[in-house]
Amino acid sequence: MARIVPLEDARTLPFWQRPVTLLFLMAIAMPLSFSTWSALLNNFVIEVGDFDGSDIGWLHTVREIPGFLAVGVIVVIMFMREQVLAMVALLMLGAATAVTAWFPSMGGILTITMLSSIGFHYYETVNQSLQLQWLPKNRAPQVLGQLVAAASAATLVAYVLIVMTWESLDLSYNFVYLASGGLTIVIVAYCILAFPQFEAPNPQVKKFVLRRRYWLYYLLQFMAGARRQIFVVFAGFMMVERFGFDVHEVTALYLINLIANMIFAPLMGHAVHRFGERNALVFEYVGLAAVFLAYGGIYWFGWGVVLAAVLYVLDHLFFALALALKTYFQKIADPGDIAPTAAVAFTINHIAAVFLPALLGYLWLQSPQLVFLMASGMALTSLGLALLIPRHPEPGRETVLSRPLPAPAE
Repeated sequence: MARIVPLEDARTLPFWQRPVTLLFLMAIAMPLSFSTWSALLNNFVIEVGDFDGSDIGWLHTVREIPGFLAVGVIVVIMFMREQVLAMVALLMLGAATAVTAWFPSMGGILTITMLSSIGFHYYETVNQSLQLQWLPKNRAPQVLGQLVAAASAATLVAYVLIVMTWESLDLSYNFVYLASGGLTIVIVAYCILAFPQFEAPNPQVKKFVLRRRYWLYYLLQFMAGARRQIFVVFAGFMMVERFGFDVHEVTALYLINLIANMIFAPLMGHAVHRFGERNALVFEYVGLAAVFLAYGGIYWFGWGVVLAAVLYVLDHLFFALALALKTYFQKIADPGDIAPTAAVAFTINHIAAVFLPALLGYLWLQSPQLVFLMASGMALTSLGLALLIPRHPEPGRETVLSRPLPAPAE
C-alpha cells in the first residue's frame, strides 16, 4: 500500500514525486488514449461501421451517459481515495481504447465506447477535483494552462507519428488503438508505483452537494456541455462527410490544434489570471458564437475547406479558455465542496449530452446549418450568463446579483 503524505509536506519530496508532477503525467496519459481515439473515430465509424449522421449522434449520446452519471463518483470516493480512482479510471480508458478495433459492429462500437467513456468521465471528474485541491489559488490559472499545453505536447507526438506513417506504413486502426491505449496503461502503472498518496488539508464532503449560491456555475456548466457536444460531434464529422478528409488529414488538423494549444494555452492561463474569469469567458463566448455562425455559412454559401479548417482550429482554441470556469469555481467554493461539486457539475454538464447528439443527428440529416445556428445561440446565452460573474468572485460574492455579506460586528 502506498504511503500517505500530507499535501503541505509534499514540497519536501523530490520533484518527480510531487503532486504537480503527478498532475502533469496524468495530463499526458489521458489524451494519448482519448485524443487518438477521437482522431480516428470519424473515419473508423464511416469506413468500418458505415455510420451516417444519425448513427454518430447515437454513438456520442452513449458516450456521454457516463458523464451524466458522474455524480456516482461521490459514492465511489466513500470507499476509494480520489487519487486511486483517477488511476483506475485511466487504466479503464487505456484498456478500452486498446481493443476498440476488435469490435467493428454498431453494437460493439457502442459497447466499447461506453466502457472507455466510464474511464474518461470518472477520471476527468476526480482530476478536476484534485487540480483545484492541490493547486494554490494564486497559481491555478497558470498551472492549468501549462497542463493543457503538456497534454497537447504529448498528443502531438502521437499525431505526428500517425500523419507520417499512416499511409507510408499502411497502419491499421487496430495497431494505432493498441499502441495508444498501451502507452496510457504504461504511464499509469508508473504513477501507481512511483507516487505516494497525497492527503489534502481540507477533507471533502462525501455526499451529494447542490448549493443555491453556486447556481451561476451550474448554469454555465450546463451551457458548456450542450455547446461542446455540437463541436465534438459535428465539427469533425463535417470535415469527413462534406470534405472527404482521410485519417492522416483529420489527424493533421488535430496536429495544428495541438501546436496552437501548446503555444496559447499557457498564455490563456496568464490572461485569466490578469484579466479575470469574467473577461476571459466573455471573450470565449463571443468568439464561439462567431465561429458557429461561420460554420453555418459553409453550408449556406458553400465556403471552402480552408475556411472550415481555420474555423475548426479557432473553435478549439476558444474552448481552451474554459479553464476560467474551473478557477471561477475554485474562488467561490468552500474547500470541502470541491470533490462533490465537481461530480455534480460534471453531471450537469452532461445533461444535454445525453439527448442532444441523437436529437441533432436527425436535424443534421435535414439541415446541418441549423445545428450550427443553435450552437451560436447557446454561445450567446453563455455570454449573458458570464456577464453575471463579478470581477473578483469569492464566497458571498458568487455573482453580481449576490447580496453583500454583512459587516462584522465591532
